[in-house]
Amino acid sequence: MTKPKLQTKFEPGRGHSKEDWDAVSDNPEWTEEDFRNARPFAEVFPDLTESIRRSRGRPALDNPKKQVTLRLDSDVVARFRAGGPGWQSRINDILRNAAGLPK
Repeated sequence: MTKPKLQTKFEPGRGHSKEDWDAVSDNPEWTEEDFRNARPFAEVFPDLTESIRRSRGRPALDNPKKQVTLRLDSDVVARFRAGGPGWQSRINDILRNAAGLPK
């Protein structure tokens, strides 16, 4: 599927009337002066920028888990998976216990 070409002027037969085009085409072209005077969003709205940055995603963990690749026998994986959701956490708990680490 190809993307439709961006329209910069009204073309009849595209599913909208000239009146529709004029009603939504009230955003003027930028001049050289507009480009010179433009400033980054973060500079114009620093408080809003900071609140957006703070509110995105989960809070950082003090001790995040590390993703590794581990090859296990298929019957071992099947046994843990048969226990339902949380099987990876159960493996982690068993490894912590085997390594003598506190929970």
